[in-house]
Order: sequence, then C-alpha cells, then structure tokens
Amino acid sequence: MRRYGHGLVLGKFRPPHAGHHHLVRTARDRCERLTVLVCASPGEGIPLEDRVSWMREVHPDVLVLGAVDDAPVDLHDPDDWAAHMAVFRAAVPERVDAVFTSEPNGEELGRCFGAASVPVDRERLRFPVSGAAVRADPAGCWDHLEPPVRSALTRRIVVLGAESTGTTTLVLALADHYRRRGGVWARTRCVPEYGREYGELKLAELRLERPGADRSEVAFRSSDFPVIAQRQAELEEAAARDGSPVLFCDTDAFATTIWHERHLGTSSPATGEIAARGRQHLWLLADHRGVDSDGGGLRDGEHLRPWMTARFLAQLTHTGRRTAVLTGPHEERLATAVAAVDGLLAEGWHLTDPLPERP
Repeated sequence: MRRYGHGLVLGKFRPPHAGHHHLVRTARDRCERLTVLVCASPGEGIPLEDRVSWMREVHPDVLVLGAVDDAPVDLHDPDDWAAHMAVFRAAVPERVDAVFTSEPNGEELGRCFGAASVPVDRERLRFPVSGAAVRADPAGCWDHLEPPVRSALTRRIVVLGAESTGTTTLVLALADHYRRRGGVWARTRCVPEYGREYGELKLAELRLERPGADRSEVAFRSSDFPVIAQRQAELEEAAARDGSPVLFCDTDAFATTIWHERHLGTSSPATGEIAARGRQHLWLLADHRGVDSDGGGLRDGEHLRPWMTARFLAQLTHTGRRTAVLTGPHEERLATAVAAVDGLLAEGWHLTDPLPERP
C-alpha cells in the first residue's frame, strides 16, 4: 500500500463522529505526517474552536488546524472552488502529497492541491453514520461519538435544595427512571454531592483532635468552596463523557456559591467563576416545604431551610437559569422532574445544518 509524505484531511466535523475518526486514522497510518483542517462557516451551531479542540484530543498525533470558510457552496463553479482553495491554502501553505476524503468531491479536491486523491469508505459501510444524522438525532448516534463530543452534547440536570430536601433521593430516582428506557439511556449516570464527602473529610480531621466532635462543629473556610466547586465540576465532566445523553447532578458549582453564603454570609468570586464555566441545562429546585428535616448536621436550625430555598430561587431567576420547582410528596416531585426533563429533551439539540449547495 502506497505511503505518502504529507497527507491532508479536510472537513467541517460538525460534529466529529466515528466515520471522521476512521478517515483520520486511515490517513495517519499511510502518511509520514498528517494535517487535519477543520473549516467552519458563520452561523453554524457548533463553534469552530470546539471542533478543533475535540479533534486534537482524539487525535493527538496529528496537526489539527481551524479556518473560517464562508465562500459560497457550489461544487460546479470554478470561482467558488478558487475561493475555497484560497482559504485552504492560507491555512495549509506547504505541499500536500495526498488528500484523504470520504466525499464525492475528493478527486477534484486532490486535483486542486496537485495531490493524490485517496478515497476512504465512501459508501459509509464501516461506520454507517453522517454529520447530518448526528445533528438530526444525537441520541440515536451516541455510540458513534467520542467522549469530548458526548460531554458537549449531554443534557445536564441539576437537583438542588436546602438541607434535608431529598435531593439525593431525587437524583437516584431520576437516573433509575431514564435507565429503564433501555438502549443508550441505560448508561444514564448521576453525580454525587462532593460537598458532603468533603464535609466528612473535615469531620474526620476534627475527630482526630476531638474524638467526640459531631457534624455541627465542622467549620468551613472560604477557601474550601472553590475546591468543592472545582471537584464537583470535574466529577460532572467525567460522568458526561461516559454516560447517556442525560446526566443528573446532586448540586453543582452554582449551588456551591449559595452554600458559601449560607456558611460565611458573603459571596465567593472564585466559586462564582467556576459556576460561570458550567454547562448545565436545567435546575430542579427541591422545596423545603413538605419534607421533614432529620436535623442531621444542621448548624443553624430549621429556620435556615426557608431562607435557602428562597435564596436558591432568587439567584436561579436572577441568572436566567431554566428552573422547575419540585413540591409535594416524592412521587409528585419525581413526576414534575421527569416532565421538565422530557420537555428539555424534546426540544432537541438545535444543531443547524450546513449552508446548502448553491443551485
């Protein structure tokens, strides 16, 4: 099988899927070095920088570049070809020995580069998937996506609330509900509340000094909260890469900003910065009313739960986060939550199609 010096793979990768990765790996195996050029047009639903980042992560052994290509799409017009080639040549000015492609325009693309045109699985037999299919139904194509793309597309649902409002019970029930749908949904994950684990570690440290200490004696410093928020975000990211199209989180970095206020009476800019980088889509606020407190670990008494609920709701509203309030007994709360999640999923992913070819 012939080998080449410098190979090129060019595409939009919107988003990259198993077929794209097969193309890149095939080209890499047949070239001394390979460049992957990711092109984007204005108004596309997935940012160019995301696509470049995903391809670099999945293919660390090739050079991945990005370019904005807003030339008209008409594969039969020499002027349009020239406009596209100007973009390609500006991004990849060095000699190209072979162009690898699964598209019907591969021969013309190779000719324009003065390079060999190497077709790879044009009939999509190896991986029966396309960018259009992924955009139309990401969940149906989930197994053709790599972890960074799954992470970006996963719908992240946060359950939050004051102490003893049943958030953990709801998260577990929601994950179980969607797992029972089967298929790709059977991999639905949930993320535990790291702040609880962190508090247990602080309690263990305290008991080394005073064996009889209880949870109410644990004191949190302002510096603890960015640590909690960052670890919570890391756990969420890991789960989003390895689960189904929906992920349930028992709190998040945004909620941690409110817990900072609860414990220290002030805001935490460092925690807020972590929360601002979050990619959650829906917040389910568990109301304190109708849920008895077990008193486990509450430092400030039952009066704090109404304040927490009100503060959560005020900040969710102020920051424009999509919110559903869960009230009533557990069964009612779960039904309300499922309806809110199903509504979010029914809206789809809003991944726009590329510009149509000009007639």
